[in-house]
Amino acid sequence: MIIYRVRGDGKNMTEQMLTTNEYLLFCKRVTQLSKALWKTIEKDWQQWIKPFDLNINEHHILWIAYHLKGASISDVAKFGVMHVSTAFNFSKKLEERGLLEFSKKENDKRNTYIQLTHKGREIFLKSLEAFNPKKSSVIQGTMPLYDLYGKFPDMMELAAIVRQIYGQDFMDIVENSIFNGELDDAIETELLEKPSLNRF
Repeated sequence: MIIYRVRGDGKNMTEQMLTTNEYLLFCKRVTQLSKALWKTIEKDWQQWIKPFDLNINEHHILWIAYHLKGASISDVAKFGVMHVSTAFNFSKKLEERGLLEFSKKENDKRNTYIQLTHKGREIFLKSLEAFNPKKSSVIQGTMPLYDLYGKFPDMMELAAIVRQIYGQDFMDIVENSIFNGELDDAIETELLEKPSLNRF
């Protein structure tokens, strides 16, 4: 089957012939690469946060709560790429451990919001300190490119695909630093100067 895809701004229109096979092959490639990469990321992430008795969803929720400073459960689900019930249930477990607190806003009674407690913030920052690039398969796999070009890959094409699917708000969260303006400079400096976070 041949599919015609029209491209242009209305004035300069062009037709490009794409076969079903071309779509299928691209989809298959993205699927296989993504699955292989995620399997490695998942394994490394689990090992990284194991000492803190957290699973991936819980750690991701702490990360989002730290970054957004008062995220709704809907925000957590959206930016954490998880179902709303998953976001709520794992947030509830974190609340039971004293790492999160739930709240409602006067002007928004429908949504539930989460905030890091002091203990939650402390554990999250300690988890960042514990990150070791030498134990990250993704970092190790990227180092030949880093050595060649002097920087990590921008992944612009991948970012463009994700932006098209999830929107600019999602990409803003992804692309922003893990550090926010309210993080104490001394703590940020300490984290960045740790040997495990430096080039090796």
